Amino acid sequence: MSTTKIALVTGGSRGLGKDMAINLAKKGLDVILTYNSNKEEAQKTVQAINALGQKALSIQLNVADTKNYDPFVAKVKEALVKTLGTEKLDFVIPNAGIGHHQSFAETQEADIDNLYTIHFKQPYLLTQKLLPIMNDGGGIVNISSGLARFAMPGTSAYGALKAAVEQLTRYQAAELGNRKIRSNVVAPGAIETDFSGGTVRDNKEVNTMVSSSTALGRAGLPEDIGSVVAFLCTEDARWINAQRIEVSGGMRL
Repeated sequence: MSTTKIALVTGGSRGLGKDMAINLAKKGLDVILTYNSNKEEAQKTVQAINALGQKALSIQLNVADTKNYDPFVAKVKEALVKTLGTEKLDFVIPNAGIGHHQSFAETQEADIDNLYTIHFKQPYLLTQKLLPIMNDGGGIVNISSGLARFAMPGTSAYGALKAAVEQLTRYQAAELGNRKIRSNVVAPGAIETDFSGGTVRDNKEVNTMVSSSTALGRAGLPEDIGSVVAFLCTEDARWINAQRIEVSGGMRL
């Protein structure tokens, strides 16, 4: 049986998730990552992890449909035994997400339902279904947003659901402490990725606005986030629990 710790990262084929997966490997963890549609990019992440000397594999998962969760967990169980030589994993990072930019007055019920499934049901129900195959002493790292702390018009549904994830994190920590499972939440600021159509990365006006409202004077990069998530999955973070860690360079202080 392998003694290497194993982390599962949803949305690990691109952006923040990819950087998280690679940084977890740098910390000596093996990684299971999911992708929605881009198998090729997921495989590139797997190869990058293999090049670091760690094992990795990718499994397709559309987190927007909860009917996918049980079959996915069955695939994870199979992959743990066949590929990673163990029966359990240690860390769950429900990172996969989408953006949504629309005013409170114009946001539709269908938009809210989709965001609710991806940003709340995923960290709640998917993690719940993975609990039986998590080792005691492992951990959960949820992903929030600076938008749970401050209000930026046009992001009410997204920001409100991320605030719910932060409270969920505290409940997970309180209820799973008897298994020594820690739960923390990382809240990125505005990051230059292809998220939301690459708005922060590609729109000069938005990038300037973000930079001017950030104490360190620039927008975030994916590599600013992944290392923090990976740190929370190490023994060095063993006494950090139920915490919200904002990684934003000091945005809107």
